[in-house]
Amino acid sequence: RCLRGGSRGAEAAHYIGSRLRGVFTGWVQRTFQSTQAAAASQNTCAAEDKATSPVPKDCLVCSYNEWDPLEEVIVGRAENACVPPFSVEVKANTYEKYWGFYQKFGGQSFPKDHLKKAIAEIEEMCNILKGEGVIVKRPDPVDWSVKYKTPDFESTGMYAAMPRDILLVVGNEIIEAPMAWRARFFEYRAYRRLIKDYFNSGAKWTTAPKPTMADELYDQNYPIHSVEDRHKLAAQGKFVTTEFEPCFDAADFIRAGRDIFVQRSQVTNYMGIEWMRRHLAPDYRVHIISFKDPNPMHIDATFNIIGPGLVLSNPDRPCHQIELFKKAGWTVIQPPVPLIPDDHPLWMSSKWLSMNVLMLDEKRVMVDANETSIQKMFEKLGISTIKVNIRHANSLGGGFHCWTCDIRRRGTLQSYFD
Repeated sequence: RCLRGGSRGAEAAHYIGSRLRGVFTGWVQRTFQSTQAAAASQNTCAAEDKATSPVPKDCLVCSYNEWDPLEEVIVGRAENACVPPFSVEVKANTYEKYWGFYQKFGGQSFPKDHLKKAIAEIEEMCNILKGEGVIVKRPDPVDWSVKYKTPDFESTGMYAAMPRDILLVVGNEIIEAPMAWRARFFEYRAYRRLIKDYFNSGAKWTTAPKPTMADELYDQNYPIHSVEDRHKLAAQGKFVTTEFEPCFDAADFIRAGRDIFVQRSQVTNYMGIEWMRRHLAPDYRVHIISFKDPNPMHIDATFNIIGPGLVLSNPDRPCHQIELFKKAGWTVIQPPVPLIPDDHPLWMSSKWLSMNVLMLDEKRVMVDANETSIQKMFEKLGISTIKVNIRHANSLGGGFHCWTCDIRRRGTLQSYFD
């Protein structure tokens, strides 16, 4: 209709002409910009094509085992640590004598005086690591008392004290574990700044499938009343976590080059293990091992690999597959009974944190200053001990191995079981 009649038609023709010229000019500009972008993309791809090495030379992340010389490590924070709400999965992972503590303080801070001492101990531990030539990184402080809600549950947080629980380094890859406690759902947020830095340096960054942590992930009627109950259920392969969806804590895995060992526990299910097995294949072999343990949760106070062909095996929790190691020529050492007194609070762990040590290399180990028996054991093995007191930090659920995640060790990928 606009083309009909006198001046209006001329105006319309002029208008359409200008629009067409604008469209054509815009098309030329966009084409030019697209060409530039494509060229830039090709240049980027060309640069990336050159990075074919499994571990980029400038990558800050590289660790294959628990004993190569340690160069960089993440150490956790006790600041703002909160007691997790007393939910079914927390009840299944704690001892009955502490249930009243969780019921009373769930969602609140751990005792302030105790927390203050733990913070000071970990600061001293960081200073000692730096003195040994290790670069130390820390997660960001977070207010863990904030309540959060998903479509499936609500909770408060816990802490960023144990990076070993949530991060697993395999070669130049950082794997974020999905976790199994609702109080730890958002724990990864404290580490994201660090992980982005490592990613920008060339590291691979993988987040395992995040579980919904819906009620179906947990046996809501998990029957725990005594240690005997726990032994019986564990022997039957029954745990508070179901196979509803994959879940695992990184601390249920321990590395020995191409071979990685894992236990099915209260926080790690078979779906989670299978996800890891498929993800790491074919370069790595994931083996399930099990123990006579009434409450399996995190492998490193039960079975701690400390050198090539050398493993600490908890005498109270014997490994059912120990012949696998002996046939491969490994030396299996039973650490001495821990010396930690009975009245010291261990809200989320056992006394066997004494064997939860951190190897700085094959001949140096960070060990609790109070545990003189295990110090003597290491000295007999020709391993010098770096003594640090973290007794109050132990109360939050971890020893030196738990409180750290080694980011870079100077070594290469090898097989110790061929």
